[in-house]
Amino acid sequence: MTIPEFQFLINEVLWCTFIVSFLLGFLAQRSHFCTMGAIADVYLMGDWGRAFQWMMASAITMLGFGVLSVNSQIDPTNTLYFSTKWSWASTIVGGLLFGFGMVLSSGCGLKSLVRAGSGNLKSLIVLIVMGAFAFMTIKGVFAVMRVATVDQLFLNIANGATWSNLFGYGSTAQLGWTGIIVSLFTLCVILCFKQARQSSNLFTGLSVGALFVAIWWVSGHLGYVSENPDTLEELYVATKSARIEAFSFVGPVAYFFNWLEFYSDQSNVLSLGVASVIGVFTGALVSALSSHTFKWEGFKQVEDLGLHLTGAALMGIGGVTALGCSVGQGISGISTLSMNATSALMGILLGAWACLVIRSRG
Repeated sequence: MTIPEFQFLINEVLWCTFIVSFLLGFLAQRSHFCTMGAIADVYLMGDWGRAFQWMMASAITMLGFGVLSVNSQIDPTNTLYFSTKWSWASTIVGGLLFGFGMVLSSGCGLKSLVRAGSGNLKSLIVLIVMGAFAFMTIKGVFAVMRVATVDQLFLNIANGATWSNLFGYGSTAQLGWTGIIVSLFTLCVILCFKQARQSSNLFTGLSVGALFVAIWWVSGHLGYVSENPDTLEELYVATKSARIEAFSFVGPVAYFFNWLEFYSDQSNVLSLGVASVIGVFTGALVSALSSHTFKWEGFKQVEDLGLHLTGAALMGIGGVTALGCSVGQGISGISTLSMNATSALMGILLGAWACLVIRSRG
């Protein structure tokens, strides 16, 4: 591959990422797809509609990831989520912080991007603060604390900390087939419920899941280069990790603001994560404008501002510590059968539920 061809491929991956994330932002704005909203609906009203959407999207993503793995379209051992370490302390503690902060901030990173695109200035402030605290947890003061504490507690699991490998199915094909079986079983259980079979819930769950599968293909297949023309090394282009990545909205938000701040630095190039942040925001903006639902909204009380700032800080710290957010671990990570994603998701759900309980009783 020549250098011009390599650069063309990078641009192709970035544009495909933008298109897929644009559709995700558009769909999330129209359907109100939201992890925090799904948990709150169940807790406050006993309404499982959005929860079924979320579970269906997760199952479809797992199914698609399994099919791509079985057909050698992607290598599941080269994803950002594949590790031989089960960082149980980091993912649980980070998940608890993120889940608690998600409720205080009225939504996760994805929902904050969608709301900001719809004119919600509160969500814009949340994104800025979340990004700042996330970067402090990636490379700054909280990174030192993270590495010295929870990151020290982990279990080494030979051949990978995945549920498939834990049960003796360690090959690429076996991991893919395990994901396919688990996802099909999950979908069958979900579809037993009448509310899950409602057309709006089916459409949203299936569509969101399909978009997550698409980004797996873009990053892991379209963006794969067997030999970098500069270094002669294997590479997945346009990713911060040089590995296969999917949707996540904490670290990428931090890198988005970093990209804006150091735009003139030629080493600070656009990445898949940053392109997805731009795409979701733009998709939500177009959806809001075209449906006449765009509305400026800001803080009306100091207490509301304080809660959102606190929640944003907790999401920034927690999302990085947990190695991903409610969609980064809860949908993208879970689809790989990652043990880290499972413990992170459990922490997020518990943190969000605890915050809802405390606030409802306060």
